[in-house]
Amino acid sequence: MTEKHGHKHHGKTSKNILSAGEVLKATELKLGNSFLDAGCGDGYISLEASNIVGDNGSVYALDVYPESIETVKKEIKTRNLVNIETILADITETIPLDAEIIDVVLMANVLHGFVSEGEVEEVMNNISRVLKPGGIFAVVEFRKIEGNIGPPYDVKLSLEDVSNILLKHGFDIDGTQLVGKYHYIVNGIKKP
Repeated sequence: MTEKHGHKHHGKTSKNILSAGEVLKATELKLGNSFLDAGCGDGYISLEASNIVGDNGSVYALDVYPESIETVKKEIKTRNLVNIETILADITETIPLDAEIIDVVLMANVLHGFVSEGEVEEVMNNISRVLKPGGIFAVVEFRKIEGNIGPPYDVKLSLEDVSNILLKHGFDIDGTQLVGKYHYIVNGIKKP
């Protein structure tokens, strides 16, 4: 398999530096919602989301890396979860879900890679397609601070960078906040 992407920070977990509970609270995820974890990695946020949405909700854990998806599948089986589904897909190409079925899309520590690779248009179009009108696209990124953990400084996105990307692609900004020591979240609402 040839590597398409030049940004090579995949496969790392944020579990030790980013609280799934704090992130999901900031997304306003609720009981019964449908949730897409776009770039789920080891799935620790997807697994937490599965508890929040409950039996009538649904969670889709999507990643481009088969190893990540296998890790999530094992954890789903271990925990005997029925409301979470894994998807192996490249969101620069497609998200294999029906249009307008997702209440909340989360992209944690992933958008900077698409920006550095010039793939934002495709990704934003695919996310907009699956998100319900009025749905939330929550983007978590590393704070743009010199010497902070995460990708190199020139690859990091500022809170304004992320807000501008969302505004340009048909979202209203519904708030921003710091989450944990190293991250911020921007909630975009898809315009009806």
